[in-house]
Amino acid sequence: MKQRKVIFAGPVGAGKTTAICAVSEVEPVVTDALASDEVRDRKETTTVAMDYGRVSLKNGDRVHLYGTPGQDRFDFMWEILMKGGCGLILLVDNAREDPLADVKTYTTAFAELIKDHRLVIGVTRTDLKAEPGLDEYRELLDLFSLRVPVLSVDARKPQDVMLLIETLLSPRKK
Repeated sequence: MKQRKVIFAGPVGAGKTTAICAVSEVEPVVTDALASDEVRDRKETTTVAMDYGRVSLKNGDRVHLYGTPGQDRFDFMWEILMKGGCGLILLVDNAREDPLADVKTYTTAFAELIKDHRLVIGVTRTDLKAEPGLDEYRELLDLFSLRVPVLSVDARKPQDVMLLIETLLSPRKK
């Protein structure tokens, strides 16, 4: 049985905590605190350290899920949580003002991890705002020479979250 560490990153409200809670087989560790800044306009609480959950795959491997805080002021946690990670699931809230800019921000911030490991992008809240479409995300990623899966997901649905995890951990095609 392998032990793997997967990192969930993305802006505030993209669904990181929700995704981890949706699939975790253990009681998730959630470090939410009342939002004390402009985040209050989006949601009541925000992650201040990390989220943690664990899921087992059909082959018996255990996947440890770590969610990063979405606010830049907690970016020191990003670097800490990246250590030992086998890949990154970037969740992007399509209903935000400029979700493509969020992709640029997070692929830059996590460049060290994605340089040597895999990246999968899950676009959430497409039910609230359909544009940009998945092709626009792929075109942006092409500019950075990143050929990665981009999927529309609902972070509340365990099957969608498991699809992201399984896609990230699937063997690379040669």
